[in-house]
Amino acid sequence: MTDDILDVAVIGGGPAGLMAAETIAAAGKSVAVFEKMPTFGRKFLMAGRGGLNLTHSEDFARFVQRYGARSEILAPMLAAFAPKDLVAWAEGLGQATFVGASGRVFPKAMKASPLLRAWLARLEGLGVQLRARAEWTGWSADGGLLINGEVVRARAVVLALGGASWARLGSDAAWVPLLRRSVDVAPFRAANCGFDVAWSAVFRERFAGEPLKNVALRHGDKVARGDAMVAGYGLEGGAIYALSAALRDAIEAEGRAVLTIDLRPDVPVETLERRLQAPRNGQSLANFLRKAVKLSPVEVNLLREAHGLDLPPAPAALAAAIKAAPIVLTGVQPLDRAISAAGGAAFEGLDGLALRGRPEVILAGEMLDWEAPTGGYLLQACFATGVAAGKAAVAVLK
Repeated sequence: MTDDILDVAVIGGGPAGLMAAETIAAAGKSVAVFEKMPTFGRKFLMAGRGGLNLTHSEDFARFVQRYGARSEILAPMLAAFAPKDLVAWAEGLGQATFVGASGRVFPKAMKASPLLRAWLARLEGLGVQLRARAEWTGWSADGGLLINGEVVRARAVVLALGGASWARLGSDAAWVPLLRRSVDVAPFRAANCGFDVAWSAVFRERFAGEPLKNVALRHGDKVARGDAMVAGYGLEGGAIYALSAALRDAIEAEGRAVLTIDLRPDVPVETLERRLQAPRNGQSLANFLRKAVKLSPVEVNLLREAHGLDLPPAPAALAAAIKAAPIVLTGVQPLDRAISAAGGAAFEGLDGLALRGRPEVILAGEMLDWEAPTGGYLLQACFATGVAAGKAAVAVLK
C-alpha cells in the first residue's frame, strides 16, 4: 500500500481509534487510521440517532463505579480524560453541550453527525491519513500489517476493533482469532440489552411498544430508576439496561431472574393505601386504579401479569402489589441486538494496554473486557482508552 513506514497505524475508525489517532498526531507523529467499513464512526453515528449521550455529569467517584469490576483498572484512564475533558473537546469542535435532567451530557445539536464531521476535518488538518474500506487481516511473515492483502509497516499499532454488538456496523469480533494466541479473550455476551418475558398473548398484543415511565426496578440489592419499555419479547429500555449485567448473570446461572417493579417509587405505600381506601362506586378496577393512583392501562395489566388476573381487593395488599410487581425474566436478547457487549481482551493478559511482550501493539475501546450501562459511560470509556492508547503509542516511539 505504501513504502513509507508510519509512526503509528490505527486499526479501527470508531471513537477509540479516532481519539488515539488525534492524540498521536497532536504529538507530531505520523499516523493512519484503517477502517474496513466504507465510512468512519458508523456505530458512533447510530448511537447518536436518539440523541448523542456523550458522558455524564455525576460525581467522578460515583462515575467510576459504574464500570463495576473494571472500575479500578479504568479509573486512571478515566481520570486522565475525564467527562469534563470530553465536554471541552466537543466544544472545541464547535459542538456546545448541555446537561439533561438526568445528569447526562449531550451536544445541543442532539446528533453525532456534526461532531463527527468536525472531528474528521480536524484529523485531516493534523495530517492523519483516513483510509476507509481498508481491512486488517493480521501480520505478514516479517511483521508487517496486512491491509487488503498488502503490507503496511508501522513502528507501533493501535488496535481499536470494537466488540461484538451491531456487527452490521463493523463490530463483528473478527479480530478474535488473530489475537487469541497473544491475549486471553473473554467470551462476548450481550450488555445493555432486552430480556425475555413470557407475557400472556393478550398483554403482548395490546401493550407491546408501551412505555413504563418513572419506575424503580429492583434485582437483589441493585435498584435502577427511570423508564422501561414493554416489547413483544419482554422488557427493554434505560432502566433495564442499568441492571442488565446482574440480570444476565442471574439468567446464565439459574435460568431465570426476578425483576421487581415499583410502579410508583415516589409515593409511599401508606399514601397509596390511603388513596385506595376511597369508595369504588361501581367502577371497574382499572378505572378505579386510574383515578385513585393514576395507573395507566399498561401498568394495571402489568400488575395482572405479575400478581395474577385477580388483584388483591384489600387496599393494603393492593398498595403493596403496586410497589412490588415481580416479573420473571427467562432469557437474554441476542448479542447482535444488544447496545454493547461484555467480554473481550482481558486486561490481566496485557501490559497496560499493550500485548504482553509486544509493547508496540496497543489495544483500545470496546475490544477490551469491560462493560458499563448506558448514560454516557460507554462513550466516555471508549474516548478515554483511546487517549491512553495514543499516549502509549507515542511513548513506544520515544
